[in-house]
Amino acid sequence: MPSERTQVRLGIIGFGEVGQGIGTGLRSEGLDRVAAYDIGAFDGPFSGAKQACARESGIALLGSPDELAANADLIIIAVPAANSDEAAASIADAIEARHLYFDLVSTTPAVKVRQAEPLKAKGTLIADGGIMTSPLHDGHRIIIKASGPGAARAHDLLTPWGMRIAVVSDRLGAATGIKILRSVVMKGLEALLHECAVGAERYGIRNEVLETISEFMDSRPFAETAKFLIRSGMIHAGRRSGEAEMAAEALEEAGIEPVMTDATTRMLARVAELGMKEHFRNVVPDDWHEAVAAVDAALRTRRGIG
Repeated sequence: MPSERTQVRLGIIGFGEVGQGIGTGLRSEGLDRVAAYDIGAFDGPFSGAKQACARESGIALLGSPDELAANADLIIIAVPAANSDEAAASIADAIEARHLYFDLVSTTPAVKVRQAEPLKAKGTLIADGGIMTSPLHDGHRIIIKASGPGAARAHDLLTPWGMRIAVVSDRLGAATGIKILRSVVMKGLEALLHECAVGAERYGIRNEVLETISEFMDSRPFAETAKFLIRSGMIHAGRRSGEAEMAAEALEEAGIEPVMTDATTRMLARVAELGMKEHFRNVVPDDWHEAVAAVDAALRTRRGIG
């Protein structure tokens, strides 16, 4: 990691939780020039709080994306996903080849590539990043996976100021893909826990259910648990689908709609229908990569994808 700190003019599009965390943190580290633009900075329910944060940390709140681009060399995009297209379009005309454009919005890889097209034509250096921890707790020291042609440059400029950026690929969208696909588990786990906890509450066994889940999850590192479940699922998906169906019935008997558990039942049943037990001759595969590849190949065949 580079140890020398180089002053760079930083501009942030979006001055919410992420933008404020990064901006105030970098200012506290000694980065001299930080500016931000936010559509709600001067008119909206949170404008007062945004202005106060900027004033206290020495961040210049600017009135337009064009003004931001003129006063920055490195531009970080940190808006909600719903505002991603609007934010990208608002500054596209003002971006120049001299800029480094670092997009931290949680969208899909395809969106990153599409939004980058007009900037690539200008020769702008572009990177995308996936935020893995919370700026509410970590401020500018959030863990970020970065990718794209400009990822290494973003790393070299920002890590000396305390940011934690790991370059994962020079292919634009790879870091975003990590973030979004990780959410399949992280957001899904949250939803599963909600459904399970309410069901356990109805049956008066809330603590006991959580303890048994904890015992299983704590028995080995999570990566090993994930690999084990993927491998063994090739053989036992049919039986596990039946157990999930019974769990759904138990929730319904308690008056709870089993939204997540029904989806689990269908997913496991689909794996069973793909014939994985027969494919692996009723033997749990040793390699989880082999297991995933077999399911992927079967799904592609079923859908006629080459």
